[in-house]
Amino acid sequence: MKIAVLPGDGIGPEVTAQAVRVMEAVIGDRRPMELVHMPVGQAGIDTAGDPLPPATLEAARKADAILFGSAGMPGDEAIPYAMRPGASLLRLRKQLGLFANFRPAVLFPELAGASTLRPEVIAGLDLMILRELTGDVYFGEPRGIQTGPDGERVGFNTMRYSESEVERIAHVAFRAARGRRGKVCSVDKANVLEVSQLWREVVTRVGRDYPDIELSHLFVDAAAMQLMRAPLQFDVMVTGNIFGDILSDAAAMLTGSIGMLPSASMAQGNKGLYEPVHGTAPDIAGQDLANPLASILSMAMMLRHSFDLETQARQVEAAVRQVLADGLRTGDIFQPGCTRVGTRDMGDAVVAAVRRAA
Repeated sequence: MKIAVLPGDGIGPEVTAQAVRVMEAVIGDRRPMELVHMPVGQAGIDTAGDPLPPATLEAARKADAILFGSAGMPGDEAIPYAMRPGASLLRLRKQLGLFANFRPAVLFPELAGASTLRPEVIAGLDLMILRELTGDVYFGEPRGIQTGPDGERVGFNTMRYSESEVERIAHVAFRAARGRRGKVCSVDKANVLEVSQLWREVVTRVGRDYPDIELSHLFVDAAAMQLMRAPLQFDVMVTGNIFGDILSDAAAMLTGSIGMLPSASMAQGNKGLYEPVHGTAPDIAGQDLANPLASILSMAMMLRHSFDLETQARQVEAAVRQVLADGLRTGDIFQPGCTRVGTRDMGDAVVAAVRRAA
């Protein structure tokens, strides 16, 4: 198991360290592990003058999987794109062909009270948002800011998808639904955007190859409303890069906190990059306040998808459920009657739960 560990910026190093500790506890001496720690984001700039240093990219290429923390700092948007700490993640996705982003939104029953939605609306929540990750407006060209003949500045980005890109992510969605509840909802804006018209046409065509899967379509604005109104109707939601970015963060609030959401960004085959959905949270970095559970759950996804260690992945997920059932909470998910703990103590508790179950 060769794993590139890229802690990154802000709370990334803190939460990633706990995920590594839990991984070492659950794997033990069952499989040899080689962990290669490399800088990325602002840490990459500080050490090598590049948010994605060549050595870091090379280590990620050679690894079987990448455990990523977070990247980006306040003021990113004022820096030229290639030098933005946060852009290192987008560059990694593109360079490694990590096109399929799995973002599960699962409600742990113990956290029903932490969500802003009524318990009866979210009880039993278990949906998967599948976001196409290497196309769309985030990568389309041309892009930039120009000054016109009248002296007024104009900003522009290009929303773009090819048929093959849509086909590829659609097949992933239908195959994922076969292992779940057999439903795919494709999200677009086909009433306004030509790129979405192509998206809907291609997804519909691919869907004919999966007659056992129920396919539906929603415009993104309607999908956002339904996600808040009746989220239990969804199984797999598949959508483009920008819509998926927005919808998956909205789904975080269904689960009580964005600090609970893991993700897996997969290439063809078993190689993937695993990261918590939350950002760098610089306001709490270095204070032992961050919730490490999303990073720990991302590591569990790594065990499952890149190393076929289903038993160990389930052990980690069961340990997370156990510490929540024991009433332990970081500040983002704290509820009256529970015990507030810091990042390290939450990691200790998950490690202990893993070892007890071994």
